Amino acid sequence: MNPPPDNRPHIVLVMTDQQRFDTIRETGASWMETPVLDRLVREGVYFENCFVNAPSCVPSRASLFNGLEPHASGVLRNGQPWSRTWVSNLAAAGYHCVSVGKMHTIPYDAKAGFHERFVVENKDRFYEGRWFADELDKAIAAHKLQKPSRAGYRALPDYRDRLGAVDWALPRSLHPDAFVADTARWWLETRPKPERLFLQVGFPGPHPPYDPPTEYAARYLDKAGLPVPSVTQDELDHLPAYLQEKRRHDVEVDHDAVAWKADPTEAEYRRLRAHYYGNVTLIDEELGRLIETLERTGYLENCVVIFMSDHGDALGDHGLSQKWSMYEPVVKVPALVWAPGRFAPRRVRELCQLFDFGPTILDLAHADHPRPCQARSLLPALTGEGFEGRQVVFCEQAGDVSMTGARLVSMVRDAEWKAVFIHGAEDGQLFDLTADPGETRNLWGDPASRGTRDRLARAYLQWRQDGLLDTMDRYAEAR
Repeated sequence: MNPPPDNRPHIVLVMTDQQRFDTIRETGASWMETPVLDRLVREGVYFENCFVNAPSCVPSRASLFNGLEPHASGVLRNGQPWSRTWVSNLAAAGYHCVSVGKMHTIPYDAKAGFHERFVVENKDRFYEGRWFADELDKAIAAHKLQKPSRAGYRALPDYRDRLGAVDWALPRSLHPDAFVADTARWWLETRPKPERLFLQVGFPGPHPPYDPPTEYAARYLDKAGLPVPSVTQDELDHLPAYLQEKRRHDVEVDHDAVAWKADPTEAEYRRLRAHYYGNVTLIDEELGRLIETLERTGYLENCVVIFMSDHGDALGDHGLSQKWSMYEPVVKVPALVWAPGRFAPRRVRELCQLFDFGPTILDLAHADHPRPCQARSLLPALTGEGFEGRQVVFCEQAGDVSMTGARLVSMVRDAEWKAVFIHGAEDGQLFDLTADPGETRNLWGDPASRGTRDRLARAYLQWRQDGLLDTMDRYAEAR
C-alpha cells in the first residue's frame, strides 16, 4: 500500500445544532447578519440541497459519524446509546482527533474515536442525563454562578408566552456558543501543533432555549423583512394526525424550555425568531474568531473547514415547534466546504445527504471508509469532476419523546416531489415542491398525484430493503 501524501490537510468540522438552511444572508436570507458565513459561502463550495438523515440530534449525528442510515445502525431517536464512529479511521491514518463542544454521543462523554474530548452538551438537560457535568457546567460552578435552566425559566411570569425565547443572563463568555469557541481557540493556542489535526467544534446553538445575550436579539426584533410565520386554519386542519398530536403534546410539555402555544401572536413569533437569529449571529462572530486563530497558529495554511448543522427548526412554520417533522426548514440544512486555493468556489445544486460528508472527510485524509458504509463521498463535487448527486434522499425518525402520535415517520424526496409515510397510519403527506415550495398543499389524497405517490413508495421500499442487507453485512463482519 502506498503511503498517504504529505500534503493532507488539517480538517476542521464545525457543527451547529438545529440551524435552518435559510439563516445565511449570502444564500438569500436578506434579514440575517452573518458576515463570516457569507464569506465562506462566497469563497467555498456551498451545497444548496443537503438533507439530514433524521430530523433530530442523536440519529442525525450517529448517521453522520458512522456512515449508516438510522434504520441500518438502529439509532432512530434521541437518547439511544451510540459511540461508534469513523473518527478512529482518521486516527489510524495519522490524525490527532479533538472534539470540543457538542457531539451528542450517548453517553455524552464517550471517546467516540477521539484522542481528546471537551464536552459541552445541550444547554437545558432537564430530563435526560441532567446530572452529567460538562465543561461549561464546571466553569459556571467555578465562577460561583447558577446555570440558567428550565427550572428557573418556568418562574418567569410570561414563560408560556415566550416560546423558548429568553435572554442569556450570565457573562457572554459563559454563553455555551462563546464558551465552546473559546475552548477550541485555547486548544489551538496552547497545545503542540500535531502533524495532522481533525478538530470537531460543536456549537450547542441555536438549539433552544433560544437564549442569546440581549443585544443579539435586539438587533432583529424590529428588523424590516424579518419572516414571521403565517399559518392558516385550513393548513392546521389538514395536518396529518401525528402532527396534530404533536401540536397538542408540545403545548402540554415544555421540551428544551420551549412551552408552545396553539396560536402564538405575531409579536410572540417575532420575539422567538429574533432570539433564534440573534443566536446564529453570535455563532457567526465566534466562527470568525476561530478562523482568525486557525490563521494565527498556522493551521489555515493547509486546512479544510467544513460547516454544517445536524437539522433545522420549524420555528412556527406550519404551526409547529422545533423538529421531528419532515418539512424543508427541518430536514434541509446549511452545508459548505471552505478551502481557498484547494477547491474553487461553486454552488452545488444536486441532492446530497448530511452523512455523505463522512466519507468526504475520510477521502481528504486518505483514510479508510467504515464497513459497511451507505454514505457517498462528495469529493467529486468539491473538485468539480462529474458529480451527479443523489436522485432521491431519505429521512426517518422513530418514536421520540415529542412523537406521541407516531412510531415511525419516513420521508422520500427527489428534485421535484416529497412524500412522508407514517407507519400504521392511513394519512401521510405529498408535496409538489415545484408548484408548492412552501409545502402548504398536501396532495396525499389527490387522485391525479397517486402515480407519483406510488413511485416514491417503491423507492422507499427499495431503500429499506437495501438497508436490511447492509445491516446483515454489518453483523456478519462483526462475527
